[in-house]
Amino acid sequence: MNPEETERLARLDLLRSLPLDVLTDVVTDNGRCLWELTEGDPPEPTGIEPDRELAARLCADCPVRDECLELEFRSAGAETVGVWGALSEEDRRALYPMWRARRDAERGEWE
Repeated sequence: MNPEETERLARLDLLRSLPLDVLTDVVTDNGRCLWELTEGDPPEPTGIEPDRELAARLCADCPVRDECLELEFRSAGAETVGVWGALSEEDRRALYPMWRARRDAERGEWE
């Protein structure tokens, strides 16, 4: 595991006790992609589906990247397409097993 992954997982660990409905509200209320598409001035799509370039640009300044990734991991695992939490599918799929192992280890401590 590289230092960036370790740091990202540690930040996600801080979100583990946040209820799913609260996490969903945080992402939908503060996610830059959702705001730009519903309230702001949506950027022009590149024409490629799914538009990962556009998503990456939107994610760059998003204040809830970790919350978005945590929401995605909890609700869909690593199998969705597109950019979530500023990570591509490939990066999410690489990180997900480590995230899952940390959650499983935590669960084992409580049982």
